[in-house]
Amino acid sequence: MEEIKTEQSISTVRACRIVGLSTSAAYYKSCKDDSEVIAKLESLAHKHPTRGFGVYYGRIRNEGLVWNHKRVKRVYDLLKLNIRRKHKRRLPNREKITLEQPDSKNKKWSMDFMSDALTDGRKFRTFNLIDDFNREVLAVEADTSLPARRVVRILERVIWERGKPESIRVDNGPEFISNTLEAFCKQQAIELQFIKPGKPMQNGYVERFNRTYREDILDAYLFNNLKQVKQLSDDWVKDYNSFHPHQSLKGDSPIGYLHAVESGKLPTHKTAAEFTTFNSSSNNNSNNEK
Repeated sequence: MEEIKTEQSISTVRACRIVGLSTSAAYYKSCKDDSEVIAKLESLAHKHPTRGFGVYYGRIRNEGLVWNHKRVKRVYDLLKLNIRRKHKRRLPNREKITLEQPDSKNKKWSMDFMSDALTDGRKFRTFNLIDDFNREVLAVEADTSLPARRVVRILERVIWERGKPESIRVDNGPEFISNTLEAFCKQQAIELQFIKPGKPMQNGYVERFNRTYREDILDAYLFNNLKQVKQLSDDWVKDYNSFHPHQSLKGDSPIGYLHAVESGKLPTHKTAAEFTTFNSSSNNNSNNEK
């Protein structure tokens, strides 16, 4: 109505005739005062942010206010209280657990997620699972989505192949604090050990592995599709477990160290300090030759 009056420079009566509207309707102004309803709903929303219209209206009626249901709902929608509000899930206090190397396999596993992107910009994640005892990679799963149910399926597969751990160290990601994973671990009698929020160093074994995996795979290649990520990761994991030297394992590989311990023969490689010195001297000699 106002647009027609402005564009055509005509009176309100003429504009009403054009659009077929009565002049009384054009001049009508609402006399409704919803200030009390607004104040009440805002107060309820502040005190009970997780509740909805049904609880708010029930409280209003229980307080003796006889406002019409439709009126309260109209104001509720105008205030946009009908839009779902996300609330941060509160985490329980986490106790600091010392990062110690277990004395045998399947005592403690560690798992974590990593993120990257394909060449077309699509993001993907990787789920990394290792055994803290010999740093053996038990799984590297890549996909665009890795919910808690997928994590459980991966754990079921690894447990079937290797046996189950006594405990698993994790951070406070949504997949790890989910009821799905909690129920699975409770059923399997596996203890979930959570690190303190914002303290990734408390999960240092898998964090150190993540760095190596990112340097060797994620940062070293451009991926056109997930198939390439999975193929390169699978080949890399086999090589890592069989041949990658760990200073903490006296220079042995994860599988080599496991076989040595199980056979009662400690690794005959250099100690961690000697291994580091050997690497440093080799690098210096090669730099001098250059």
